[in-house]
Amino acid sequence: MSEPVDVAADVCALIQDLLPILVPDARFNIETAEVILPVGRAEPWAVTTTIVARCAEAPRHAWPRMVEEWLCAVSDKATLAVGEIELLGDVRKLLRLRIVPKTSARTREQFVVTDFGPFFDAMVVIDHPRYGGPLSQERAALFELSRLGTLAIDNTTTRELVGLTVTERPLTMTESVRLVTKPGSRYVSCALIELESHLPRRCPYGALVGVPDHNRVLLYPVASTTVFDVLPVFADVVAEMYDGSADPCSREVFWWVDGSLLLVRERGEPPPELRGLVSRIPAAGRAAAPVRVWRGVSAAVRAVTRRR
Repeated sequence: MSEPVDVAADVCALIQDLLPILVPDARFNIETAEVILPVGRAEPWAVTTTIVARCAEAPRHAWPRMVEEWLCAVSDKATLAVGEIELLGDVRKLLRLRIVPKTSARTREQFVVTDFGPFFDAMVVIDHPRYGGPLSQERAALFELSRLGTLAIDNTTTRELVGLTVTERPLTMTESVRLVTKPGSRYVSCALIELESHLPRRCPYGALVGVPDHNRVLLYPVASTTVFDVLPVFADVVAEMYDGSADPCSREVFWWVDGSLLLVRERGEPPPELRGLVSRIPAAGRAAAPVRVWRGVSAAVRAVTRRR
């Protein structure tokens, strides 16, 4: 049981011996086992957990070389990180949230990602036209960023979700769909965070939800059994938008109810979890069967988006 402690102590001793030679300006914080790497006025830091774990799996004679390579690597990354900070300015102001389909375990290890229900993840990104992109765990550490989720959510809701437009678009001859969008935005998928606020009324039977890309969310409030005629058309529209998008999100259709998203089956059947709810949905009136007009609608939606 004492081996990990011995490894950590010996590796930290090696770091302290090599630091004045390899990175003279750096210093070692014994209490936190971190290497502080001053670059200009900034002081990014690197934790030693990674190199200690690597050394624990390697023969002791290889440790000096491994520590040397690690110190050179973290020093180079610190310089790059500070260079990015100078280019980007205050990185905290650039943090945004993107709602994306479930990511792989490897992606979750490399980037700042957290669960957003069973079908989506919330990914923290840096919003910059040239130097932006998903925020990696390593980049976050070098930038000394904390409270990432809170910062990203606050920035997204106050700067990106303000000014969303919600319009009714014909879906069939008798039914319409609500289109939530914002010209040029890559964060409209985050409307899922406040989905209820984009519905016209309280929806005790829920709503159909589609997120074909990051610029558009489609909503259909469920009010009667007409939803079962609408569902296949709604699914076709979502799939077509997804296939034609340059920034696609999900081609799936979801049934939102009580703050949760449930997956609609491929054949357009309601989620099995909603059997009790479905049986209580009021019957539709004696209106004629819906005539699909969704192909024209999809083109119209694209035209409206282009004009704006």
